[in-house]
Amino acid sequence: MSVEATAQGASPRAPRPGIQKSSGTVTKKGDRAAKEKPPIVLLPVGEEEPKNPEEYQCTGSLETDFAELCTRLGYSDFPKVVTRPRPHPTFLPSSSVSEKPIVDDQRLSGSCSLNSMESKYVFFRPTIQVELEPEDKSVKEIYIRGWKVEERILGIFAKCLPPLSQLQAINFWKVGLTDKTLATFIALLPLCSSTLRKVSLEGNPLPEQSYHKLMGLDSTIMHLSLRNNNIDDYGAQLLGQALSTLHTCNRTLVSLNLGFNHIGDEGAGYIADGLRLNRSLLWLSLAHNRIEDKGALKLAEVLQPFELTHTEVVERRRLLLGKGAQEHLRSPSSSRHGESKAGHGESKAERERNQLVGVSSVALIDKTDKMQTAKSLKGLIKKKEKAGEVVKKEEKSGSGQSPIQGNLKKEDATKTSKGKVTIPEQKPSRGKGQKTGSKEKRSILLESEQLIVEATEMVNPLLEPVEHRDGKVFLLGNKVLLHLNLLRNRITEVGLEGFLNVVRYQAQFSKSSKSAAKGPVGLLWLSLAKNNFSPQSPMYIMMQELMLPRDPISKAKHREEEAMASAT
Repeated sequence: MSVEATAQGASPRAPRPGIQKSSGTVTKKGDRAAKEKPPIVLLPVGEEEPKNPEEYQCTGSLETDFAELCTRLGYSDFPKVVTRPRPHPTFLPSSSVSEKPIVDDQRLSGSCSLNSMESKYVFFRPTIQVELEPEDKSVKEIYIRGWKVEERILGIFAKCLPPLSQLQAINFWKVGLTDKTLATFIALLPLCSSTLRKVSLEGNPLPEQSYHKLMGLDSTIMHLSLRNNNIDDYGAQLLGQALSTLHTCNRTLVSLNLGFNHIGDEGAGYIADGLRLNRSLLWLSLAHNRIEDKGALKLAEVLQPFELTHTEVVERRRLLLGKGAQEHLRSPSSSRHGESKAGHGESKAERERNQLVGVSSVALIDKTDKMQTAKSLKGLIKKKEKAGEVVKKEEKSGSGQSPIQGNLKKEDATKTSKGKVTIPEQKPSRGKGQKTGSKEKRSILLESEQLIVEATEMVNPLLEPVEHRDGKVFLLGNKVLLHLNLLRNRITEVGLEGFLNVVRYQAQFSKSSKSAAKGPVGLLWLSLAKNNFSPQSPMYIMMQELMLPRDPISKAKHREEEAMASAT
């Protein structure tokens, strides 16, 4: 019976599962099943060729390298590298798309053509869009939107991005970043070309809000956009601390876009604290947040003379003692050179004044002349003024838009106006009505970009000129910030009055400092529109009238109108 039962157990279908658990023949079938499964899951591809991606030498062609590395890692379907479509011409689908079955055209209604339908789907299809340099067709910017970027994809990027010698910007929009993948992304940034200056991570909310890690002391990012990331007051606190603390300060970030987040009064206060001792940030957007009067007044406070805290006063005294000791050590050498400088008896006072002028003015000095500031300060001041004229011409072509979104070529002209951005694609015709030599402008801006680090190392904001009132020490305020956007918050006339006082003070300061050495003069563009006060408010109208002559765009338009009137 046992033999028959065993024989019957092998042939009928019903008892087979129960007997397979205890029979020896079942393990062989289980092994056979295990051997049959891997090809379906494609596991052997990754296991059989683990070293192939490392053996592959990237050629510098992103399209070729990315496809090859994805194939070697076992990806059968991966995003294609395509040239970013221009928004102004009518969109024409690529040849690969237009070759798709035309039979489907018969199923579409007469009001909807195949081309228009496919163009919409192409827009949302996972791709790596690139913008190329017109001269050599090298990759200048990378755009990835709407598909999840995983750890393995970032590993592929770590191999194929470093050979891109002209890469300037990486834009991730809704790619499902996590705190872990963000850390991986930050780790690959130093591997990329030194031309990489812009990073946009929009629509990627993170639980730990670790965006501040992009602004570390060793970061080279100059333009950072973090729009639509659900950043709240805690995230704003981390970002404010990354801008500056008493002992640390970010010295590379030029523009920061925090629009469309959840930052309230407390978060605005943290950002304001970060602006107290930061002298590199020129462009800040806090549009479409939840800032009310308390946060607005905190921001306005640091843009005009503000009282130093006790710890800041103590740190200032420590820095002054250290500076005095260094000058004492340098004094013998300076006295030896004093005999060859007839009529330069006031050079020491001028040198101190030059150190206290601020980052922007020092950054405009020519590099070779900067090394000899102690020898020929009068000649350098003249060169500074000439360089300032060139940079101001660039500023007048700037726009009120974010320097990370929209038409990037136009905005690069704005960013170069800050004297800190390399823009190989800039053309001489970008300036409005100005046709000066672009090579000369570019050389000044390239050198100023290098000098900005040296200048910020030499000048600490706590060593700037101060005012003493009733035993308290007041710093003259952050006048490096040029653009502030507070559109669509919850500010009433109380906060509006605070910013009106800022604009009044900065306008008066710029007039009184014209005869002195040129330095930062404060806001050139301020937006408080769509807040909780009437557009016909007298204070709002007065603030706009005060800002109008300071706005480089309105100045450029006024000059264009005058030129056209004189031509006719």
